[in-house]
Parts: sequence; C-alpha cells; structure tokens
Amino acid sequence: MLGIPVLDLAHDFLLTLADAIAPLLGTGSVAGAVVLFTACVRLLIVPLGYAQARAEVARARLAPHVRRIRERHAKDPQRAARELSALHREAGTSMFAGILPALAGLPFLFLTYRLFSGDQSLLRHSLFGAPLGLHPLDGLFGPHALVLFGLLALIATVGFVGYRRADAEAPALVRWMPFGTVVTAMFVPLAAGMYLLTSAAWTTAERPLLKRLAQHRDQGVVPGH
Repeated sequence: MLGIPVLDLAHDFLLTLADAIAPLLGTGSVAGAVVLFTACVRLLIVPLGYAQARAEVARARLAPHVRRIRERHAKDPQRAARELSALHREAGTSMFAGILPALAGLPFLFLTYRLFSGDQSLLRHSLFGAPLGLHPLDGLFGPHALVLFGLLALIATVGFVGYRRADAEAPALVRWMPFGTVVTAMFVPLAAGMYLLTSAAWTTAERPLLKRLAQHRDQGVVPGH
C-alpha cells in the first residue's frame, strides 16, 4: 500500500476492477481496469460536460453580438473585453466554460500517474507486453515502441477530431486543448496515457450528444446588445 488514503483507495478500486475483468482480459486486466476507471470518472463529471455543451450553444447564439462588440471596440481591447465578459455573464455562460471537464479530470489523471509511478504491484502489469509504468520518452525507440507510437497516434487522431468539432467562437485555448493531450502523454506512464486516450475519446463521443440536448433545452433568449 502507498500510505496515502486517496491513493490507497484508488489502488484498491483499480485492482477490484482488474479482478472482475481478469477472466476476459487475462494479463491485460489492469490495463482494462484503467479504461473502466476513466469511464467511471467521466460519468461523474457528465454534468460539467453538459455545462460545456450549453456554453457552446450560448456562444453560437451570441456570435453576432460578439463580432459587433469586437468591431465596435477594435481600438479599445480593454473595453471590448469588459463588454464581452458582461455579455457572457448576462447569458449565464463563460468564455472558458469549455475547459471545465478537463480541469475536473486533472486530479484523477494525477492519481493514475502516481499509482503507475511508484506502486510495484501495478508496475509489473503490461499492455501488449509494454509495462504500464513505461514513459514514452524512455521507450519510443525500444522494444515497446510500436505500442507507444500506437497510443500516441490514437490520442493525436482523437485530438484532431476534437479540434475539428470545436466551437469556432471558443477561445483558442479551448480549441487547441485536444492537441495538448498528445504532449502530456509523452511525459506520463503508459497507464496515464491510456487514461488520457479514454477520456479524450469519451469527450469526442459525448460532446455531440450533450450539445444536441443543450440545443433542445435552450430557450433562445439573447441579451439585448
């Protein structure tokens, strides 16, 4: 055990999941447990995903007003920023609501990182022969390069889809965030990379569904600007 209550709880939960799916996945049960663990996390933060979808719908509705404010105050960025902030506040949204799910998932990513950086009972497990504690930067040109390159390629593909689907009116930070996942995966253990891949894929699949629900419930009230 790791001696830290939260890590110990996450360790036990992960191994319980692994034991439950061991008959199906055999030696890959811990890797499968990481995927299930990530799915559980994503289920917990679905309300934040819905808030993000509502923010995207609101941004689309406010887009004409945003353009007018930027054009009207092109020579006064500070005033434009104040009016944009007031516009989004009146609409009940935020220009940066899109980063909420990512921020909420960071503690769980950190948990996965810590578990597969120092827990020997987990480090001995693997994915297609590659140790779950292996860092891509240490193994990209080693015997497990194919697994690591495959993981990074999948994350990049999901990131590209996420970028293409991003709201054009969203801040650049939000639109480019999917590609940041690839960079992050380079510096964390393979298991944490699996967490990132699963979370990114979940987001890509979930966003259109939540956005459709948000559009259905949107009242279409536009502030009078």
